Amino acid sequence: MTNIVTNIAETVESHGNNAAIGFQGEETSYEEFWAQSGAFAAALEEHGLGEDDRVAIYLPNVPPFPIAFHGTLRAGGVVVPMNPQYKAREIGHLLADSEAKVVVTLADLVPFVEEVRDDTDVEHVVSVGGDADGATPFEEFLVHADPEITDRADDDVAVQPYTSGTTGQPKGVQLTHENLTSNATAASELIPDGIRPDDKQLGVLPLFHIYGMTVVMNATLFNGGTYYAVPEWDAQNAVSIIEDEELTIMHGVPAMYNDVINQPDAESFDLSSLRLCGVGGSGIPTEVLRTFEDLYDVEIYEGYGLTETSPITHFNSPIDGRRVGSIGKTVPGVDSKVVDENFEEVTAVESGPIDEDEADLDGITGEIVVSGPNVMNGYYRLPEANEEAFTEADGTRWFHTGDVGYHDEDGFFYVVDREKHVIVTGGYNVYPREVEELLFEHDAVADAAVVGIEDERRGETVKAYVVPTPEADVSPEEIKEYCLENLAEYKHPREVEFVEELPRTTTGKVQKFKLEEREVAAE
Repeated sequence: MTNIVTNIAETVESHGNNAAIGFQGEETSYEEFWAQSGAFAAALEEHGLGEDDRVAIYLPNVPPFPIAFHGTLRAGGVVVPMNPQYKAREIGHLLADSEAKVVVTLADLVPFVEEVRDDTDVEHVVSVGGDADGATPFEEFLVHADPEITDRADDDVAVQPYTSGTTGQPKGVQLTHENLTSNATAASELIPDGIRPDDKQLGVLPLFHIYGMTVVMNATLFNGGTYYAVPEWDAQNAVSIIEDEELTIMHGVPAMYNDVINQPDAESFDLSSLRLCGVGGSGIPTEVLRTFEDLYDVEIYEGYGLTETSPITHFNSPIDGRRVGSIGKTVPGVDSKVVDENFEEVTAVESGPIDEDEADLDGITGEIVVSGPNVMNGYYRLPEANEEAFTEADGTRWFHTGDVGYHDEDGFFYVVDREKHVIVTGGYNVYPREVEELLFEHDAVADAAVVGIEDERRGETVKAYVVPTPEADVSPEEIKEYCLENLAEYKHPREVEFVEELPRTTTGKVQKFKLEEREVAAE
């Protein structure tokens, strides 16, 4: 039996009295959590739902999310996680495309579901945190019984998240029980002593996102630790929870670590209970990493992955050592390589990270491709997209990540940038991340993003959006001069614009397409 829920059942047997979930000062034991997820599974079965039926979870990080998540899997269903910041127009596509029959959401969000309900297969809406017209309150929906775990095969779909849809409509990613089980297990074993029953993990990464779902929630629950659910990111609140509850593990995106070190009282925070921090979602600027580590005496380990890979493919494991600037080595059980446009493997550099200013990046970089038990079955009902996403070579099915990078002879991989973000200016390739790294080293820069803009002579040129620090006394011209002093002439930003904040996704990624749209609108 492969059902991912069997891992939770084993935890209940071994650590039933441990706290499974912490939330706003209250804790739920594993035995209580198991009973609640069973009650949700029984409710689905009573309504005639089971194997392969889709259940959409449209919630922030609150206890009903893991309850509904594991209850759905226990009944043999498929979870469709949805961003609680989405409005009716956005969830309409996800619900219709996935054919979800149940939606679990906040009472305040029920009207968005009702607005699109007639165009979907939704039969039941379950409200959390109050009553709402057209919905059944969560506690009333539950049927207090202890159903058996529904058998599922390795390649049966367990979760169907949707890609962020920065280009075109979001695509449903079919992740199987094996995909998620193998990756949560790998995440558990990549740190010293693994995730332990006495570990307490900060659950601020959104659960609708694969990073928060697998690396934080499931990896913790598989091992008897405590998952502390935090509905939204606020640096001061997160720090308070770490201090008050003495949390031991924090995973976040680069923007979160940057927010913490830019708090006015950052030097007074006591994060000594943390034994490890992880970062993913995008590359963390070296300056942000170093500053956080110097302030709090805890190391940040960078990893890499995608929704389509469950997510982890690479990690700077403390067990194998780390290289700052690297996404780490390929995790056990997963294969990866760097290939050119002909799918020929690119030769590794002797040792990284290299000086990207002096190296011929075009000669050592290529697209990172991966294969392994963590790689999705494919996109839901999108055969053409699947053809583009995979290449069969030497009997192996390789997934195209779309990321440009290189690797070294010691097995460490490095991401230079997304293929679609590379700026071609006057025939030269400029990788935005390199310019962003330099900007973060400037004392007056709190946040920054670099995009390509149209240029009559060069085709494209470089523009930097900069969020100055509150006390900054600097001009855009000074930032340009600073970059020109430290980068090749063709790489420095021709334009610098100061902004109050950068547009980001819920998971902290800069939405560069919004910056690019802003440029088009200004023309």
